[in-house]
Amino acid sequence: MAVESLPPATTVLAVLGLLVALAVVLRGLGFLLRIAISLFVLPGVVVHEFAHASACRLVGVRVIEAVYFRFGNPPGYVRHATPDRYRQSVVISVAPFLLNTLVAVAAFVGAVLAVSAAGGVLTAPLEYAVVAGVLGWIGLSVGMAAFPSTTDARTLWTRSRREWRRSPAVLLGLPVVALLYVVNVLSWLWAHVLYAVGLFVLALAIVDALAI
Repeated sequence: MAVESLPPATTVLAVLGLLVALAVVLRGLGFLLRIAISLFVLPGVVVHEFAHASACRLVGVRVIEAVYFRFGNPPGYVRHATPDRYRQSVVISVAPFLLNTLVAVAAFVGAVLAVSAAGGVLTAPLEYAVVAGVLGWIGLSVGMAAFPSTTDARTLWTRSRREWRRSPAVLLGLPVVALLYVVNVLSWLWAHVLYAVGLFVLALAIVDALAI
């Protein structure tokens, strides 16, 4: 029976049924999208939180709880005791930027070398393409997670504001605090993606330099 010939009540029910079905489909797609995003950022989150935990142990700050990855918000975190010294807080806050950058560059270099060894992207055998793809994914994910989080910036700012009167040397850390806030603001403008792309370009330059 054509829709035009349906009674008004039946038409309304049909439309409502379609809307409910559409909502269910969209909800399912949204769930799958969240899972896909979580899996994409997994390497970056793991390295980011591992850097925090490792920095804590390096400077002698007790780690209370370390969650390197989970399906939730936040996707990972490290709870630690309050550092006794200001420089410990600085090291813990900036550690992810340093480690994620190094790991991302290393992964990108590996991806470029895999493609080069195969003779190019278009001619690469499947196994080389898979290796390059996985390393590229790791490099992009880890590079995008290099920026310290808002929590990192807020923690260091609170510590700086509380201690600068007792120790003027704390003022030397204020540029670091400002930088943390700036990169967090820029992350809303996809600066973290551009940073990861920049690391890939750096990896290309490194491979070219090694080939000379």
